[in-house]
Amino acid sequence: MFSFPKNLYTDVRIEDVFEAQTRLQNDTLKENKQRHYRGAFIRIFDGQKWYYSATTQLDQIDEEIEQLARMATPHPNIEAHPIVQRLEVHQEKRMNDEARTIRKITKVEQADLLRDYAQTVKQFVAVKEYTVRYLGRSVVKSFYSSKGANLCYDKETSGLIVGYTLNVEGKRFDNAYQSSGATFEALNHLHKEVGESIEKDCKFIQEAVPVEPGKYTVIFAPVATGVFAHESFGHKSEADLMLGSETMKAEWCIGKTVGVDTLNIIDRGDLEGAGYTPFDDEGNRARVNYLIRDGKLVGRLHTASTADVLEEGVTGNGRAKDFEFEPIVRMTSTYIDKGTLTKAELFAGVEDGIYVEDIAHGSGMSVFTIAPKRAYRIRGGQIAEPLTVAVVTGNVMETLYLIDGISNEVEYFSFTSGGCGKMEQYPLPVGFGGPYIRVQNLDVQ
Repeated sequence: MFSFPKNLYTDVRIEDVFEAQTRLQNDTLKENKQRHYRGAFIRIFDGQKWYYSATTQLDQIDEEIEQLARMATPHPNIEAHPIVQRLEVHQEKRMNDEARTIRKITKVEQADLLRDYAQTVKQFVAVKEYTVRYLGRSVVKSFYSSKGANLCYDKETSGLIVGYTLNVEGKRFDNAYQSSGATFEALNHLHKEVGESIEKDCKFIQEAVPVEPGKYTVIFAPVATGVFAHESFGHKSEADLMLGSETMKAEWCIGKTVGVDTLNIIDRGDLEGAGYTPFDDEGNRARVNYLIRDGKLVGRLHTASTADVLEEGVTGNGRAKDFEFEPIVRMTSTYIDKGTLTKAELFAGVEDGIYVEDIAHGSGMSVFTIAPKRAYRIRGGQIAEPLTVAVVTGNVMETLYLIDGISNEVEYFSFTSGGCGKMEQYPLPVGFGGPYIRVQNLDVQ
């Protein structure tokens, strides 16, 4: 398809993107748009350096290749280079049902969806302001390399965000219900869930009391478990953060015990959702990558370049935000795997503790922070009164030893808006999740 120069490694990534966004704010349609664009990222490797180019002029890709090749130094045995050897050759096409593509959803249908949800929101007198948003994105990726790779696959996401401001007895509370799926049709039947979310928040702000700061046994709901796995541990597993850091390499020594023997943390790109990446942006196939297995460090995430430096295998985690960026080490869907306890058994083991049901945000590397949106006291193994909690914190590597209970079902999530940020590449869609987990002796403020 393209004229690849001799004695150089070359690959081309083409993205055909459709995006839709509609926003209804307090009965006024503020935004209702769709756009379609195409772009390509081209890179050449000569054994010493990478040379990059990005363009929206797809008929000029061969010219871009020629310009990059003039800057590179030909390598007569480039395919024997260890980085190039790690770049896989796949020839495959994976496309969803074209009849269900969100590219066929009209702007009128987008607006009607939001007006329908507005009627659900306005039933609650406590709602003083609201915003309903629809976000849709469809990407078809094609990938070609001088080694013979020829890939084409697509990914679609549709998201609904119902944000609202409540005022209950003079107390203000902001929250949002979010749902993300692969089809537009999946967003049509969530009115009950939206109403239950608003009802729960109204009750929460009416009854919540401030937590007494201290050390507590904490149970994280799956959404909080997922954010903990991503923010506190997933980023530490990205191999490019270890390059040039002997401290990180020592802390991240493969085979080292870092947590309880029931703990397993996994990253994989083959799960449906925001992190779905059957092939990464270097053409390498997605894998089920165990980062922790039975409490021991067993893996990390790689591009071909970082795998070469650390003398390990590729993992399918060379990802770019879009066609304007080069692939770097990024997570796909990262989660803590299931354990053996039922949810009831997990709570029964807590005489006095905290339950984090929903979160506002989380962050962390060596020390993690989880800011709950809704939290509750646990008394005698039962969920009791709601609590206002500013933050739950702990040392990451210590906390992995403090997990003493993991439920037997895993839930997966995708944030409808935003995503993961790293360097200048934000937002990158990722998935996260996990079971309910019970953690001893966390600092709650």
